[in-house]
Amino acid sequence: MTFPDSSTSPQHWAVIPAAGVGARMGAEIPKQYLTLLDRTVLAHTVLRLSSHPRITGVVVVVAANDPHWARVSATLQHRRPILTSIGGAERCHSVLSGLHALSDAASPGDWVLVHDAARPCLRHEDIDRLLDELADHPVGGLLGVPVSDTVKRADASGSVIETVDRDGLWRALTPQMFHWQSLLKALQSAMASGRLVTDEAAAMEAAGHPPRMVEGHGDNIKITRPQDLMLAELYLKQQEQA
Repeated sequence: MTFPDSSTSPQHWAVIPAAGVGARMGAEIPKQYLTLLDRTVLAHTVLRLSSHPRITGVVVVVAANDPHWARVSATLQHRRPILTSIGGAERCHSVLSGLHALSDAASPGDWVLVHDAARPCLRHEDIDRLLDELADHPVGGLLGVPVSDTVKRADASGSVIETVDRDGLWRALTPQMFHWQSLLKALQSAMASGRLVTDEAAAMEAAGHPPRMVEGHGDNIKITRPQDLMLAELYLKQQEQA
């Protein structure tokens, strides 16, 4: 598979960790393979990235012996190369696998956008905003939405301990965008120290590289529970009509 030469300007790659089982969904199959409108959740997600003109290629990271991806992949009409790699037990293992899959194609300074498989409503305008605002940033960053609700901290029994000042608080979304080599090293370092980070920004933070928040749209939801599937359907329909 031939990729564009990235020796002159950084390319933008996407990695989609899709090896999870989505236990909270309570479905018979992983949530990324549930049907959403006319295709699977994962198909929507892949197409949001592979159809973007500034994305060079996409890596989809699936579970070992995944029986669904081959069928979904065969139905996709995409404009960019789509690679596949095998994920691990945790998200960080899967993302690392996706980065390794790009080792022959990506240059150290290329950008990698890591995006949740269960976020099918990502807007192209949010991808553009992320790429534009982080183009000259030394670290990179992630899409997010400032917290607008009152935030409570509770103990294990559910009793409120305190009301948290929401000033400066964000809900972290994806994509999260960092240089290929920097993210690779940050994840390797975190895992070597026994830290199973839950997102890429946390790995970069632990490595001493503070990411930048870039405001995105709130309809970039992550499908976690059955009601989220209905909400995602509503958002996709609204986006088509806009």
